[in-house]
Amino acid sequence: MRLANIFLLMLLATALPLRAATIDHLEPANWWVGMKHDRVELLVHGAGIATATPRLQRDGVNIVDVQKTESPNYLFVTVEVAADAKPGAFDIEFVEGGKVVATHPWRLDARAPGSARRRGFDARDAIYLVTPDRFANADPSNDSVAGLKETANRADPNGRHGGDIAGIRRHLDYIAGLGFTQLWITPLLENDQPGFSYHGYAITDLYRTDPRFGSNDDYRALSGEARARGVGLIMDVVLNHIGSGHWWMNDLPSRDWINNGGRFAPDNHRRTTIQDPHAAPADRRGFVEGWFSEAMPDLNQRNPHLATYLIQNTLWWIEYAGLSGIREDTFGYADTDFLSAWAQAVLDEYPDFAMVGEEWSANPAIVAHWQRGKANRDGHVPHMPSMMDFPVHIALRDALLKPEVWEGGWTPLYEALANDFQYPDPDRLVVFAENHDTTRALAHVGGDVGLWKLAMAYVATTRGIPQFYYGSEVLIEGPRERRDGELRADMPGGWAGDKADAFTGRGLSAAQRDAQEYVRRLFEWRKRTPVLHAGKLQHFAPADGVYVYFRYDGKDTVMVALNKNAQAATLDLARFADFVEPGDRGTDVLAGKPVTLGGSLRIEGKSAAVIELE
Repeated sequence: MRLANIFLLMLLATALPLRAATIDHLEPANWWVGMKHDRVELLVHGAGIATATPRLQRDGVNIVDVQKTESPNYLFVTVEVAADAKPGAFDIEFVEGGKVVATHPWRLDARAPGSARRRGFDARDAIYLVTPDRFANADPSNDSVAGLKETANRADPNGRHGGDIAGIRRHLDYIAGLGFTQLWITPLLENDQPGFSYHGYAITDLYRTDPRFGSNDDYRALSGEARARGVGLIMDVVLNHIGSGHWWMNDLPSRDWINNGGRFAPDNHRRTTIQDPHAAPADRRGFVEGWFSEAMPDLNQRNPHLATYLIQNTLWWIEYAGLSGIREDTFGYADTDFLSAWAQAVLDEYPDFAMVGEEWSANPAIVAHWQRGKANRDGHVPHMPSMMDFPVHIALRDALLKPEVWEGGWTPLYEALANDFQYPDPDRLVVFAENHDTTRALAHVGGDVGLWKLAMAYVATTRGIPQFYYGSEVLIEGPRERRDGELRADMPGGWAGDKADAFTGRGLSAAQRDAQEYVRRLFEWRKRTPVLHAGKLQHFAPADGVYVYFRYDGKDTVMVALNKNAQAATLDLARFADFVEPGDRGTDVLAGKPVTLGGSLRIEGKSAAVIELE
């Protein structure tokens, strides 16, 4: 009887199916043959998946490591891809008790020719910055998407307005026609947050374009179409935090995945604590580990699996979308060692790639700490080729408004540029008068178009890489106090029924058309003027409200004179005898007419003289 019962139990056991496992996420979903980063750690997520063993059968592809965390719902599977592996799709199986309990497709792709040697942006370029929800809506069908929390409401300055990738694609010729050669778009990845999701910085899926903007395929198509017009695509990458709606937050891979134990602790924003030799460790932790807000959980890049995930995610998007560059958000807030490893990994794979980091500080020593080549006393070795030049940005805006006293006028800007000795490569810094996080330059100067034009002329002609914010060319002003939803205003003509259209010129005022032509003339000229890309800069101490500098390379010379006075100014050119003398001829770039220099030069009030000398 005992033997019969045992036999019956065995029959029942073989008749019952094993527990079926579900793979909810496997990221990244593909990789490429021929990458230097040929060991890919796959994040596998599914209920109880940690008890399964992964396996695959594919020539040139092998599983070389499997790791678990304290969560039973995750596996980290490292796959090695041989240089001679064949592109194609195959399944990864998950096995328990000798039986397959789950399968998931994975794919190897061939790299685009020359992918590793792509050129990033540099001083030959000019960047056009777009907030996509506010630029153009070419596909109203995706304004609101079932299953995503926030729906469109164009009447709400802080809501979603419906701008999308299709709208950007429709107007690429417009962007290129203004003279811009790079397009930086604020984040397009999924932000399934209940409010303020339009801005993109609370990402809820790092591998998925937000469907209200379009699809991953749409993003890749945008990149290809931009490249065909001579415009590179810069992706806005966020390494420091995610959105509270990210699927991780419902099931963390490990307890240390999110800083402060996964609980909200406000950031102290004391960015100097990273370099400060006297900083209290608690203050330093409060900067690196604090959260921007409850809606933005702070990531712990000291966790090795998370660090690898973020590095691979960046490499994936560069390869998938054919990017020419990255703008990295809130740069110094992430773990310092991770930032170095992340940037080095990108440049190891793409030696000529470009990246620019955001360090919002008026102190050039703080910004310079992060640039590649800087010898830091604390031993940190940075690998970022470029940083946003916030010190010059802040000084430019101050200079436009300061009265003409000894320490006023153009002096803050003149002295800010004198700090270039602190940077390993100041010509790689990105210069700007405004961006999506500042009040618009026109609002800053109280609507004074003359002062606004001076700012644009400076950004276009000083050293570095200029960045311009969409809509300023048609004098979008916005509030004088920072109210993000309003300063990120809708581009005129981006929506059906708009009374004015920046893209065609219909309905624009005379002042708007003049400003648009000013920007076009300035940046089209800059694009074809090599001395602005690689020439040296020599500036003269500002005097009587006028700031003069020269760009030169031993062959070509450009003179720039910025007059902030309301009245015309006359310069005695004898002061600049190293560069100009009576009888020299050239072209007034902004007026588009020839000039012959005498002993003096008259500059109209609140205007720039930009002279390309013969």
